[in-house]
Amino acid sequence: MKFTTLTLVSIHAFLLLTAFESTAEERPRARDIGVQVGTLRPGKYNAITDVSGVKVGHTTVNRGADIRTGVTAIIPSTHNLYQQPIPAWVHVGNGYGKLVGETQIREFGELETPIVLTCTLCVWTAANALKDWQLSKPGEGQHTLNPVVGETNDSRVNNMWANEIINKNDVFQALNNAKTGPVTEGSIGAGRGTQAFGWKGGIGTSSRVLPKALGGYTVGVLVQTNFGGDLNLNGAPVGRELNNYALKRYLEEERAGITPTDGGSIMIIVATDAPILSRNLDRIGKRAMMGLARTGSIAHNSSGDYVISFSTHKDVRKDRASLEPVPTKTLSNIAMSPLFQATVEATQEAVYNALLKATSVSSNRGTLEAIDIGKVKGILEKYGATNYDQKLPPRKNH
Repeated sequence: MKFTTLTLVSIHAFLLLTAFESTAEERPRARDIGVQVGTLRPGKYNAITDVSGVKVGHTTVNRGADIRTGVTAIIPSTHNLYQQPIPAWVHVGNGYGKLVGETQIREFGELETPIVLTCTLCVWTAANALKDWQLSKPGEGQHTLNPVVGETNDSRVNNMWANEIINKNDVFQALNNAKTGPVTEGSIGAGRGTQAFGWKGGIGTSSRVLPKALGGYTVGVLVQTNFGGDLNLNGAPVGRELNNYALKRYLEEERAGITPTDGGSIMIIVATDAPILSRNLDRIGKRAMMGLARTGSIAHNSSGDYVISFSTHKDVRKDRASLEPVPTKTLSNIAMSPLFQATVEATQEAVYNALLKATSVSSNRGTLEAIDIGKVKGILEKYGATNYDQKLPPRKNH
């Protein structure tokens, strides 16, 4: 049988993708290697989808020798989001980025569409596609619409300047395939070409459920990592131990005559079923940045660090067409501290999951290597950073 060059390239791409999928399944999440973050318990899936009604979908895009990117969609609820927007807020940790739809969220304190994550120069294609997807549903924005699309720069392995990086069908696929339950993590969807701390990064997620005495609410976090710093894994200085940390890389690139890589970006999505409005969702967004800081990020000068937080609770929704006062039942400020802790812990663990689950990705632009799990385990053992549940007194009433 005679193979053309194009056929051989296609076969090679298929084999690479197949290898990626099988290896990704074998790589651990943080808890699989004994890393227990904080004191609150995760939900059933330890994912943003533990917040009832939240769905996540991915489209991974591998085209030719230089396109390594994708789309991740987060659908907050199955109800008519345009007719009854949900409380939301955007917290800007560092504003070097492109976030379509941000100003309307901050003006009204509401979210009226799903959230799409993708690559930096893909945001306008994704926003146009999200608009078309939403308008195709009866009663979902015939007057106007505010699509929300975030991004990180995956140009290390992705040619984000190409004529067609992603297309409408890629966005539709992520939205239509979105589901509840376990969320696939690592080098998938919008995390296909991203990095973290100098290694391959990607999509990660985690959740926390408050004890019933504190409301029993759930907080779920999903991250698209593409940032730098000095990796600290549950107190263990992994970046330093592996001789891979921000200022070292910066100086090495400068000495080599290369414009130094200054940080990167992260999109953080925080969902909760707690009945809270935009003011306290802003406060939750600030705590997500604290969780990010625990992992070793400093929010570099050229980072686009954004947190989109929303509440799915039915008691805080308002009909957009109502001319009468709308009664709203919401938590008081004093009830927020447990939610703050849940947000910090889930954000920290979501970043770890993204890093650990990520697989190496290559293109003709370069390679992003996955972190060595064996070496990470050794460092965690050296610093006693694992199996806290076995080392600390048992928790009660949690």
